[in-house]
Amino acid sequence: MKRFLACLLAMTMILASHALAAEDAFTVGSTTKLSGSFFTDMWGSNTSDIDVRMLLHGYSPMQWKSGTAEYVIDDFVVDNLAVADSEQGTRTYTVTLADDLKFSDGTPVTARDYAFSILLSLAPQTQAIGGAVDLNSYILGAQAYTAGQTQTLSGVRLVDEYTFSVTVQASSVPYFYEMGLLDFNPYPIGVIAPGCEVADDGEGVYIRNENPIVLEPIFTAELLEKTVLDPVSGYRSHPSVVSGPYVLVSYDAESGIAEFEDNPYFKGNSLGMRPAIRKLVLRPVTNENMFELFESGEVDLINKVTQKDAIDAGLKLVKGEDALAGSYDRSGLSFVSFSCERPATGSRAVRQAIAHCFDKDAFVRGYVGEYGTRVDGWYGMGQWVAKAAGGSRRYIDKQGDLLPSLGSVKVYEKSTREAEKLLEQDGWTAGEDGIREKNIGGELVRLDLTMICPEGNQAAELFDRTLVKKLEKVGVKLTIQEVPFPELLKVYYRQTERECDMIYLASNFELVFDAVPMFSVSDANVGRTNRSGIADAHLEQLAEDLNRTQPGDLESYLTKWVTM
Repeated sequence: MKRFLACLLAMTMILASHALAAEDAFTVGSTTKLSGSFFTDMWGSNTSDIDVRMLLHGYSPMQWKSGTAEYVIDDFVVDNLAVADSEQGTRTYTVTLADDLKFSDGTPVTARDYAFSILLSLAPQTQAIGGAVDLNSYILGAQAYTAGQTQTLSGVRLVDEYTFSVTVQASSVPYFYEMGLLDFNPYPIGVIAPGCEVADDGEGVYIRNENPIVLEPIFTAELLEKTVLDPVSGYRSHPSVVSGPYVLVSYDAESGIAEFEDNPYFKGNSLGMRPAIRKLVLRPVTNENMFELFESGEVDLINKVTQKDAIDAGLKLVKGEDALAGSYDRSGLSFVSFSCERPATGSRAVRQAIAHCFDKDAFVRGYVGEYGTRVDGWYGMGQWVAKAAGGSRRYIDKQGDLLPSLGSVKVYEKSTREAEKLLEQDGWTAGEDGIREKNIGGELVRLDLTMICPEGNQAAELFDRTLVKKLEKVGVKLTIQEVPFPELLKVYYRQTERECDMIYLASNFELVFDAVPMFSVSDANVGRTNRSGIADAHLEQLAEDLNRTQPGDLESYLTKWVTM
C-alpha cells in the first residue's frame, strides 16, 4: 500500500493511504492540535481549525482564482450575479442562488441563510459574547447595526427566496476585494438561533421572533452563549448542521480528535466534485511519534510537518517507495507578536532594537533547515500577494513588465550596535544590574521582558541562542516561558489577561488581506481585531489606502502592499 507524505514550506510533509476500504476511516495527523473553532474565527483559530472549517462549511457564492488574483462567482452556487452603481456612489451586488443547495439535514439553503450569516457576523449580541465582529465592515449600515443603533442592516436585502443583495457603502468604493464581501457561507438559523427568523420589511434585513405572539426578543447574547459557546453542544465546536462536503460525527477537546463523514446532501464544489473518502479522522501527532504512528498504520497522512529533523525522517520513508512526499509554500508564517499595549514593547524603538538583535537566519536554519525561508514582514511565501511580489511565481502586468518586488521590503539586519543606538536615542539607560530602564509616565519601566512559546516546541531552545543572548549584550533581559498552545492562543487573541511582552506562534492568512482591522487605532478594535495593541495612525492609513485600490489593478496594489 503506497501512502503519501506532504511537506509544508515553511515546510510541511504528508503521507496518505490510497488503498482504502469503504468502511475504513482515513486518518490525518497534524502537529497542531485542534482547538475547537469549527464555526468561524471570531472566537480564535489555528491552522487545523481552518482545515476543519473547510470540510464542514461550503457554498460560498465566490471563489478565489490565485492565477489571476481575483474573485469569480461559483457557478455551482450562483445562477446569476448583477452589479449596479447608484448616484450616491454605493455599489450593489444582487445574487441569485441555485435552488438545489441543501444543508446536511436536507433542508434547503436559501437567501435567508446567507443574510443570517452576515447579520450574525456583525451582531452586537455576537460581540457581547466575545466574538470578534467586523467593526470595519464595508457593507452599508453595518456600523450602526453593530453599535446597536438599529436592528436592521440596510445594506443587505432579501429580494425573493433565492435572491439577496449586498450594498457596499460609498466611502468604501473602490475596494480591491469587493467581490470578497460575498465570500461567506450559509449558516442554519434554526440551530444557532432557534425560534428566530430573518425578515426584510423594505428597509433591510433583521432578525425577529419566529412566533409573533412572543414579544420579548429571543435573539440575545444569552441565547448565543448557549447555542454557540456551550463546550458540549455549541455550534462553535460541535456544528451539527452544515453546508460543506463533510459532517462532524464527534469531537473530543481533550484528545483533540475529530471524526467526520461525507455529507450526502453536498452538491459539490465549483468543479462538481464530491468527497471520494467517506470517513475522515483528524488527530494530533508530535514530531517524536508521528512516523511511528504512520508506519504502524494508525495515521494515513501527516500534514504540516515543519521541523527539519522530522522532515528528514519522513523523507527516508519515501525512499522505500511505501510513501510519497510533497511540499508546498505555506500561506502563513511563524512570527513574534509584540504586546504593544505594554509600556516597554509599546515603544517602536524597542521593537526595532529587538529585531536587530534577532539572528533570524540561524533560527530558520535550526528550525526548518533548507526546507524553509525567512520573511521580513507580515506575509507568507504561499500567500498570493507574496508570490506576486517575489515568491515562487511573479505576476506580470499587461505591458509584460514584472510587478513590484519584495526586494524593497525593509530588512532588519543583525546589529547590536544599531540596537544600542536605537535604545539610547529612545531614552533607555542601563540600571545598576545592566538592564536598561526608562521613566514612562512617572513609572520606571525596565526592559525585563517575557515571551511565551508553545509548550514542547523547539523554538524556546532556538530563541535562547538566536535572540536571548544577543539582547543581553544591549541591556535587555528576555525570559522564555513555554505554555500549552490553547492557552497561548487565548493570550494572543486577548481572551484572557495578557502579562507577557511577546508571543511566538504561527498563523495563516485569509485570502482577503484586509489589514485595516489589524492596525486600527480605535478603542473598539484594539484588543479585538487589533491583537498586537499597536497604535500607529500612519500604519492604519497605509492599510486603508491599500484597500482603496481598484479591483484588478495588481500593479498599484502590490506597490502599496510592499510599501506598507
